[in-house]
Amino acid sequence: MLVTARRARAAATELAPLPRTVRDGALLAIADALVARAGEIVEANVRDVERARAAGTSAAVVDRLTLTPERIAAIASDVRDIVALPDPVGEVVRGSTLPGGLELRQVRVPLGVVGIIYEARPNVTVDAAVLCLKSGNAVLLRGSSSAYASNTALVAVVRDAVAAAGLPADAVQLVPGESRESVRELMGARGLVDVLIPRGGASLIQTVVSESTVPVIETGVGNVHVYVDELADLDMAVEILVNSKAQRPSVCNAAETVLVHQGIAEAFLPRALAALTEAGVTVHGDESWQKAGAAAGVEVLPVTGEDWATEYLSHDIAAGVVPDLDAAVAHIRRWSSGHTEAIVTRDALAARRFVSLVDSAAVMVNASTRFTDGGQFGFGAEIGISTQKLHARGPMGLPELTSTKYVVTGDGHTRG
Repeated sequence: MLVTARRARAAATELAPLPRTVRDGALLAIADALVARAGEIVEANVRDVERARAAGTSAAVVDRLTLTPERIAAIASDVRDIVALPDPVGEVVRGSTLPGGLELRQVRVPLGVVGIIYEARPNVTVDAAVLCLKSGNAVLLRGSSSAYASNTALVAVVRDAVAAAGLPADAVQLVPGESRESVRELMGARGLVDVLIPRGGASLIQTVVSESTVPVIETGVGNVHVYVDELADLDMAVEILVNSKAQRPSVCNAAETVLVHQGIAEAFLPRALAALTEAGVTVHGDESWQKAGAAAGVEVLPVTGEDWATEYLSHDIAAGVVPDLDAAVAHIRRWSSGHTEAIVTRDALAARRFVSLVDSAAVMVNASTRFTDGGQFGFGAEIGISTQKLHARGPMGLPELTSTKYVVTGDGHTRG
């Protein structure tokens, strides 16, 4: 692990001064190579998927693990989209001429060596490699053992493309080994690795945050809420709720709880239950939702405190009725993971109050929670969604993979 990290450090030194054209050329080579070698990537992925199914892995996790030629083509398309994004390296964040005549500029620079620890999503392998290369960083990738064959194949494709484009192949490396010992060594590589970014479940994230000596950008799980206000448009509310929950339930920006203002509950709950049932969603509801379910002939499971705290990543949703907007906000503040919350309302004042009171990385007004995504925000494929408040918050694109340094230019200036 330490040898790998040292190679990454040397590669980062080579990457930092390279012009955008060289780095973008490497990204285009990666996109072409992914499509050209999709067959061998899928072949490796099939082995991972078969092992996961044999081990009784949930359908949601298997879905995250699975690669198809279509998904690989989509990943390659995302890579090409990133090529078109502005280069953050060298951007002047601010600048001024000081009273004594010194010229001061704060400019963006690469972080250096970025370590990514992630679970069962091999697409992250490409996303992380490409975003780090675009922003001038070397990257150390530590995926889960369940995706080891897929990640090995993907990294081989990426390294070959990078080397062919004239960049150091060691700018992209898979952390050796499948044991937890390699993770511990990565978390202890302070001085060789500049920052770690964990992506996965709560247990993984907390382990990295608690045990790493390398600085960590904390990403969070998605216990995401949709609040339907008293003045919501019912058709809009149903459409947003179903899209937030069921469009792709295995991802972190999928809704896990719906809260409904009691003033609209009688009209909304039957329609919501019908739409959720049609979408294959099981509702874990409070007494109001259970009564509405009984009247509609739909089974609603009793909601528990564990349900309110759960990131299901499945076709399940917790559901409650609240007396007002402030009660909805109080519930969200208690149970939310700080990822994304949404309000559906035609009342501008209610929307403004919700936005000001909810303390999450993204707040949606009359829009699906599924939009919390680097690609949807126009950042390109994201490195993760940060729920912390230092350096980066929300979808992390290219600027979040840089630091800054001050460049001070004088003309023989000395300080008296």
